[in-house]
Order: sequence, then C-alpha cells, then structure tokens
Amino acid sequence: MTSFSSSDEQLPVYDSLVRERGDVVAEAREVSERTQHEARQALDGVLVGRPRPVSR
Repeated sequence: MTSFSSSDEQLPVYDSLVRERGDVVAEAREVSERTQHEARQALDGVLVGRPRPVSR
C-alpha cells in the first residue's frame, strides 16, 4: 500500500516541471482573473478596446 506524503513536503516532480516549463497554474489563474475583470467591465457597460461609433 502506498502512503501519501504530508502537505508540508514539496513535490519534486511538480517543482522540476515548474522550473522547466514555468508555473502554468499561476499563469492560468492570472489570465482567468484578468478575463473575469474584463467581463465585469463589459457587463457594466465599460467598453474596453472597442472603437466608439462615428456620429453623423
């Protein structure tokens, strides 16, 4: 039977992947938070990066 290590111990495989490839989880979290912020602004009527209509 395999025993699991305590949560205080580092996971060497994960640590080596982070060193090799970057912290994808942290990057995804940042993108998610930015997307949620932009969605909130759009729903509140703040148009980000969208050109204004030309008045005639």
